[in-house]
Amino acid sequence: MTYAIRLAAEDDLDGWRSAARSLAMADVAPADVHWSVGDDPADLFATAPSQDLPAAATGAFSVPRPFVALAESVICHRDPERFALLYTMLVRLRQAPQLMTDQADPLLRRLELMAKEVRRDIHKMRAFLRFREVEEGSEARFVAWFEPEHHIVRTNARFFVNRFTNMRWTILTPAVSLDWDGETLRERPGASRADAPDSDPVEETWKTYYASIFNPARVKIGAMLKEMPRKYWKNMPETALVPGLVAGAQARESSMMAASRQVIGGNREAAWEALREEAKACTRCPLYRPATQTVFGEGPLTAPLMFVGEQPGDQEDLAGRPFVGPAGQLFDKALEQAGIERAITYVTNAVKHFKFEPRGKRRIHAKPDGPEIEACKWWLGQERELLQPKLTVALGATAARSLLGRVVTISATRDHWHRLADGGTGMVTIHPSYLLRLPDRDQAEAEFERFVGDLKRAREHLAAVG
Repeated sequence: MTYAIRLAAEDDLDGWRSAARSLAMADVAPADVHWSVGDDPADLFATAPSQDLPAAATGAFSVPRPFVALAESVICHRDPERFALLYTMLVRLRQAPQLMTDQADPLLRRLELMAKEVRRDIHKMRAFLRFREVEEGSEARFVAWFEPEHHIVRTNARFFVNRFTNMRWTILTPAVSLDWDGETLRERPGASRADAPDSDPVEETWKTYYASIFNPARVKIGAMLKEMPRKYWKNMPETALVPGLVAGAQARESSMMAASRQVIGGNREAAWEALREEAKACTRCPLYRPATQTVFGEGPLTAPLMFVGEQPGDQEDLAGRPFVGPAGQLFDKALEQAGIERAITYVTNAVKHFKFEPRGKRRIHAKPDGPEIEACKWWLGQERELLQPKLTVALGATAARSLLGRVVTISATRDHWHRLADGGTGMVTIHPSYLLRLPDRDQAEAEFERFVGDLKRAREHLAAVG
């Protein structure tokens, strides 16, 4: 016998639970049950309608508590198979309650993924729904439009009632709408986006304010899209402005740099000064907060040789100059032995702010991560564009990553010449701070000599290219 179970709504957890309990107690196999909702067509081969459920057998009936929580989420998923999948899991759990801990079970993994998608949709509705004020008689009503991925509107209703208890509001969605008058929550049919207001006076004021404080350097479009797909942007006044603001900011930035160079008439010194002043206010990544200041590059702008380190250290952060601490002193020594005058080189860092971990009164160096390196890459690119060095030497893996655009190891890249993205030539060697960390004196001396050899190779390359 095949049973046709018709539920009252897409998220009818109570109806599913009642029917599933009766079916399971009667040992009805999952293949013998067809689930449908409302006016959906029933199984043509079903021989017993939902009102003719089998009489429940006597005895205890219990399932693991995690399954109950799982079912509460999965029941809201849009997958039409969710009712059958949950019932299949229920039948299996009666024989093997420990199945809820088997993360390798395909059915459990599928259900948990569905539950995760539902929870994420619930979060998005709470985070991205925006009310707009409309006049309704002598009182104001706030109306919002939202398009959920799953059947979460009723599940989320209590959240909005508790959060906006003193407001009169309406939430419009394609499947079902909610009205709250301050005392009673009512449900009505779904609506269309055209039924929702486009804006209100407060929103227009907020958009003007947001545009005036917008900082494109703080916006990570990729991360933003991962958390907030574009379909939600139109529901929020500020995000609807972002594409235009980003494009406008990029255009202003490019025109500013071009105009400054045109006005300067080829005066790289003045252009570099303008760039350094701009970098002092950089907030492209969070490292600017704890750091003392931006540490920009220094050296002659006609230098044929550019050295790029990792980031400023403690002493560089305080002095505002690169390579002045212990590693910088060792760097000067190596340059001297290699026959290179530091006065004719330009030295800078891939990351312009000091990243550290406080330990008492000391600030311990911390390695920059990928987003921080990427955020600072723009400044290094501008320095390189102004100088156009004949050779750029990356000191350490962080500098190599910034210049080469990928994660690399020193051992794999050290003894090669590299064509950089802007057409320049690059080479990779160790950072002087590596030598300071070597505990074995003989090894430290040998590595220092090899470092000097790398610098001699750089000098010879410059002599060869003229």
